[in-house]
Amino acid sequence: MAVPAGAYKAAYDASIDDPHDFWRAAASDVTWTRKPTQVLDDSNAPFYRWFPDGELNTCANALDRHVAAGRGDNLALIYDSPVTGTDRTYTYAELLSEVARFAGALKHAGVGKGDRVVIYMPMVPEAVIGMLACARLGAVHSVVFGGFAPAELAARIDDAQPVVVLSASCGIEPSRVVEYKPMLDKALELAAHRPKQCVILQRPQSAAELLQGRDIAWSEFIAAAPEADPVPVASTDPLYVLYTSGTTGKPKGIVRDNGGHAVALLWSMRNVYGIQPGDVYWAASDIGWVVGHSYIVYAPLLLGATTVLYEGKPIGTPDPGAFWRVISQYGVKALFTAPTAFRAIRKEDPDAAYLSKYDISVLRCLFLAGERLDPDTYHWAATKLGIPVVDHWWQTETGWPIAANMMGLEPMPIKAGSPTVPVPGYGVQILRPDGTEAAVGEEGAICIKLPLPPGTLPTLWGDDDRYVAAYLSAFPGYYLTGDSGYFDDDGYLFVMGRTDDVINVAGHRLSTGSMEAVIAAHPAVAECAVIGVADPLKGQVPRGLVVLKAGAEIDADTLQAELVAAVREHIGAVAVFKHVDVVPALPKTRSGKILRKTMRGIADGRDEPLPSTIEDPAVLDRLRPILGR
Repeated sequence: MAVPAGAYKAAYDASIDDPHDFWRAAASDVTWTRKPTQVLDDSNAPFYRWFPDGELNTCANALDRHVAAGRGDNLALIYDSPVTGTDRTYTYAELLSEVARFAGALKHAGVGKGDRVVIYMPMVPEAVIGMLACARLGAVHSVVFGGFAPAELAARIDDAQPVVVLSASCGIEPSRVVEYKPMLDKALELAAHRPKQCVILQRPQSAAELLQGRDIAWSEFIAAAPEADPVPVASTDPLYVLYTSGTTGKPKGIVRDNGGHAVALLWSMRNVYGIQPGDVYWAASDIGWVVGHSYIVYAPLLLGATTVLYEGKPIGTPDPGAFWRVISQYGVKALFTAPTAFRAIRKEDPDAAYLSKYDISVLRCLFLAGERLDPDTYHWAATKLGIPVVDHWWQTETGWPIAANMMGLEPMPIKAGSPTVPVPGYGVQILRPDGTEAAVGEEGAICIKLPLPPGTLPTLWGDDDRYVAAYLSAFPGYYLTGDSGYFDDDGYLFVMGRTDDVINVAGHRLSTGSMEAVIAAHPAVAECAVIGVADPLKGQVPRGLVVLKAGAEIDADTLQAELVAAVREHIGAVAVFKHVDVVPALPKTRSGKILRKTMRGIADGRDEPLPSTIEDPAVLDRLRPILGR
């Protein structure tokens, strides 16, 4: 890979050639109760450990040290909830007091260092307080996305075995109230493990019935609690476990340690996102996902920035101007969200008429991640906003970006369709199936040379063997990302999609992501998906599903002909792309990922169960007759 010259090259080369010195310098920005003398322990490879003899407390780094430095009156957290019509703000001193008090209540309930606490809550400040309170005690939190089905919640409870569960009576959607407590009750009926206590935040939209002897209201739980001091923990001790879906049906518990996590996230806020202490930063995600962990809760607070916690949607709460209102009202300098959010905004308001109602001149940068950013969405956002639109790429497993345009280190020219270059610390290589390095422009498996940098997963919760089998066995000495892609002549990385989204058409391996990029460029298309379906002659053939922009006037036959011609021109006749269906919506997870694998299974005649992460099962039900044709 040819790395572009400049400040980025110097940092990247230093991180790869001498990771010990590079990360030792980065670790100096963290407050340690015992400074590490060793940067990397590689004695038990492939189980690497960063800053193994260091000791710290992540909550103290996120809150206490800012207050001690005289910045207690600075704004730490902005809670904005259009679904309830409420908002709240917390200074660093106020948030510290709330967290220390809740940590005292957890301590009184028997939670200590190494114990687990499951958090099953909506996007409310109490969820953030609960996470930080666990970190304060050295306990391990495991946040489960609010509204997950009981069976999925039960599986996570059984794996994590929490002492306490934190939940709420309900979550609020734009058109309905989602009762959490009945789902928690059902999950605890299904689970073998029994937590000692369930702490329930009673919300005015729907109060829950509490089970005597097990459940306690949040207000009562903290009523007489003293404030708890931070508990120092080893750098290598776990901070949290975050479950991600596994191919076996059993969720994988991604482990995040304390020391490497604090060092990497603090470094990334300055160098990737270009954020400084006091800036207002908004990650429009959910605390149930890794983006919420890293960039709603921990990274902004570790830096001393102001973070926005938003309980709403990009559209419908109340309109497509929701994001612009939040940016204008709070002075947001950088927004991080998923491409699907901008596709939704664009679909409802293609001319960005709502944007003109707000002054968002303070916004310096838009960061998009979580799924492939199609060039058409990129160009729309860049044109309408007039600021850098930064595609960047990472995973739940890594916890922070693998590839990005380093806006705080050395901004580079943007190439639509590319997350730019590998972030310092990540030795990214493109490998062929035989393990040899692919040529420039040649698509292959995106892998990262071991050791992974600080902040990434050291293993899976209670399952070292599965960690090795899932991520490290395909190419010894490398972490397998599961994505395919290539480097261009300038050293820019192009991520084309999951390796199982590469289809085999008559012996030709073709990326569905490449076809989607062509389809998304059509002026009538709001969003699209291409799946490979079984074909008796060619093995697989691609099939397109498209959602039209609001107001688009084009008949299905004309659209299909134009899209087939475009794919033939840009990909070639070898793609055998002939079939396009116009659909009202695409099935997605709650984090915005399109369920391509599920649609492919239905199209191939398999009885595909609904994923637990699906946002709206009715969308997939409506597609079944179309996919089955």
